[in-house]
Amino acid sequence: MKRSLKERVLDYFIYMGRKSRLLKIPAIIGLAVSIWFFRVVEYFKGGTKRFTCVMFILLCFMAGNSFAYPVFQKDSGFVDGEKGQVEAVSEDDSISFADQDEGKDPFAEEEQKEILDSHGTSAEYQYSLSEILDEDKLSEMQISNENTDSAAEEVKGFSTDDWKLILINKQHPLPDDYELTLGNIMTIKGTMKCDERIIEELLVMMRNAENEGVTLAICSPYRDLNYQEGLFNRKIENYMKKGMTYMEAYILASQAVTVPGASEHQAGLAFDIISNDYVTLDEGFAETKAGQWLSENSCKYGFILRYPKGKEDITGIEFEPWHFRYVGREAAEIINKEGITLEEFWDKYL
Repeated sequence: MKRSLKERVLDYFIYMGRKSRLLKIPAIIGLAVSIWFFRVVEYFKGGTKRFTCVMFILLCFMAGNSFAYPVFQKDSGFVDGEKGQVEAVSEDDSISFADQDEGKDPFAEEEQKEILDSHGTSAEYQYSLSEILDEDKLSEMQISNENTDSAAEEVKGFSTDDWKLILINKQHPLPDDYELTLGNIMTIKGTMKCDERIIEELLVMMRNAENEGVTLAICSPYRDLNYQEGLFNRKIENYMKKGMTYMEAYILASQAVTVPGASEHQAGLAFDIISNDYVTLDEGFAETKAGQWLSENSCKYGFILRYPKGKEDITGIEFEPWHFRYVGREAAEIINKEGITLEEFWDKYL
């Protein structure tokens, strides 16, 4: 009868240990390792179906998870390594990642400036109210605060079908059949688009801020899917240049830049708003006069600070004091008053 491989290997080490006292210890070690190895092999051979099911589940999880290795998302447009870089404005792209020990940006200052400029934060991409509207439009604009200070004393019935309240994040990407009508914000030069239903509220907010000595500027309105892909890919490449692996860069990028398909800019409902005297997209904007004015007053016009400090575990995005999202006045008043996020608003009221 033919002996098995396991029997031959074990007999060899037993023979070796008996043959020489000097080889006794190596023989015992080899015998122990061999027994362990063959037991592992037999365990896996006996559980083939079980392990096949586990591997299939893991594969499905990786393919559907927003933090999965990007190769699974190429066909769906999440990451396309062959696409060229696109000049984009960072919305969910804070660019600055404070060093946890020293509070400093890990990027060198000159590299930081280069990246910021390439993302559209240079002057040519920033538009204040006077650059958006001509003088005739400015004089005709309704600048009254009437009804903007009225908080929702009673919680009104909110609906998940309300276009203003659509929840867009990594877990809730923008539906493929989502429809919106884009309107051009500008009447002087250039093209800056957003959902046409929120233009009036946006301009009134900017004009009222100007009347109070705060000049607001828009540097990132609507962005389509291709634009977001370019921004996301660029962020990954920037991290990889710092020595990160592709996977490390992808995970970190998804915490700072919304993954393509899950950006509020694609719905035309969000803006990056800065001021004429502070043009950098970083946490310092929160301490400026414009940042404080927006934090206190944007809800009167239906806008909320979408990614507040201390809520990163809920929103999945780092603190962005420049990113404001339109949700309508009633919802905005509640979110601002209770200090909650849109995700928490959904859990509580929808």
